[in-house]
Amino acid sequence: MRQAATSGKARVHLVDDDRAVRDSLKFALELEGLAVQTWESGSHLLSDGDLSAADCLVLDCKMPGLDGFALIEALAGRKVTLPIIMITAPVTDVVRRKALAAGVYCVLEKPLLDSILSDTVHRALAH
Repeated sequence: MRQAATSGKARVHLVDDDRAVRDSLKFALELEGLAVQTWESGSHLLSDGDLSAADCLVLDCKMPGLDGFALIEALAGRKVTLPIIMITAPVTDVVRRKALAAGVYCVLEKPLLDSILSDTVHRALAH
C-alpha cells in the first residue's frame, strides 16, 4: 500500500469543480483516516499539486476546461502513475469503456452513497 512516510496516512488528491462535492467528499474521506487535498480543476492540480505526494487520485469526469479524461492524459504525459477513481453521473457504457482504456481503477456514479468511495480508495491503495 502506498502511504505517506511522515503521517502514516494514505494521501488522496481530489479534483471536482463543485465546491460542495469537494468539501463533502474530503470530509468523508478524512473520517476514514485518509489525508485529502482538493483542487477545483485539473489545471489547478497540474499547476499547484505535488503529484508525487499522492497515493490515489479521485476526479470528476465532467469539469469545465480540462475534463477528467484530459487530466488523465496530461498526467500520463508527465509519467504520473497512481490509482485513479473517476466519479460522474450518469455512468454510461461509453464512459466506462473510455475510463478502462485510460487505465482508471474504478468509475463510481454520483451521488456517492455510504462508504463506497472510501472503500474503493482503500481497495485501490491495496491493489
